[in-house]
Amino acid sequence: MKLRESRQHRRGHIEIIPMIDVMFFLLVTFVLASLSMQNLHSLAVNLPQGRAATMQPKANQVTLTITQDGGIFLDKTRVTLKTLALTLKPILSVRPDSSVIVAADSAAPYGITVQAMLQAREAGVQHFLIAVKHVK
Repeated sequence: MKLRESRQHRRGHIEIIPMIDVMFFLLVTFVLASLSMQNLHSLAVNLPQGRAATMQPKANQVTLTITQDGGIFLDKTRVTLKTLALTLKPILSVRPDSSVIVAADSAAPYGITVQAMLQAREAGVQHFLIAVKHVK
């Protein structure tokens, strides 16, 4: 009686190059997704804390930032109370139905924040959103 010869066992191997390509693709995808979630139109300020629902950023939002020293910025452009409405009107004509995100520092003067919102209302803003730091 003849016994069969045992098969040659070939060891499997993993191609590493396609796996590296997939990992870089996933890395780039997650980096771009995380960058798109950030509001890049505002300056870093110490926002007041509060409980609010997280909202998705929209393309037609304008950020009105008031710093601790009373500086007023409109999408990173420094403005004054007198020039705020003049600067905001062309932006609103290009982006109708824009809402303004008010990102006021927690130590910003209340009077300047209110005056800036009134000037934005004169420019034609219909909706204001107040930015807060989420409390867990």
